[in-house]
Amino acid sequence: MSKVKRIAIIGASGHGRVAADIAALLGYEEIVFLDDNPQVEKCGIYPVIGGSSMAASLECDCFVAIGNCLVRSRIQEQLAADNVHLSTLIHPSAVIARDVMIGQGTVVMAGAVINPGTRIGKGCIINTCASVDHDCKLEDYIHVAVGAHICGTVEIGSHTWIGAGATVSNNVSICGDCILGAGAVVVKNIEIPGVYMGVPAELRA
Repeated sequence: MSKVKRIAIIGASGHGRVAADIAALLGYEEIVFLDDNPQVEKCGIYPVIGGSSMAASLECDCFVAIGNCLVRSRIQEQLAADNVHLSTLIHPSAVIARDVMIGQGTVVMAGAVINPGTRIGKGCIINTCASVDHDCKLEDYIHVAVGAHICGTVEIGSHTWIGAGATVSNNVSICGDCILGAGAVVVKNIEIPGVYMGVPAELRA
C-alpha cells in the first residue's frame, strides 16, 4: 500500500490557501494548517489543527506560508534545526529551466517563469506570473511579488521584497533587507537597505 502524502502548512492566510492549492496539485492527499492564532479554525477548506510549535511532532512534510520574510525565516530555520522535512512547492504551470537551482521551502506559483542559469535560495516566494530571467542569483527569503520581473544577471540579497509589477533591469545588484514598492523600476545598484519607490526607484526619505 502506498503511503499517503501529508503536508502541514504554517500560516492560515491567503498565501497559505495558494500554497495548499499547489500542494494538492502536487499530489498531497492530506493537507492541514498550523497557526498561532487560536481563533482561526480553518483555512479555506482545510482544518487548522494547532500552533506552529506542533510542526516538529507531526509525521509529515511542512511548508511555511508566511509573507513576512523575517517571521518566515525564523520559523523555517527552526524547523530545519528540528530536522523537519521542508517541502518545496512548484506549481505545474510554472516554466522553469532545467538547470535552475531552487532552495528548500521555496514556492513558485502559477504562471511564473525562471530562466536558465538562475539560483533561487531557500524560503523564497516567486509569486503568480512573476519572472526571473537568466543567470540571476536570489538569496534566501526573498519575495518576488505578483507580476514582478527580474531581468538577466541580477543579484538580490536576503530578506528583500520586490513589489507587485516592479522591474529590475539587467546586471543590477540589490542588497539585502530592501523593499521595492509596487511598480518600481530599478536601473542601478542598490547598496543601502531601505524602501525604494518610483521610476526610477529611489530611496524613500
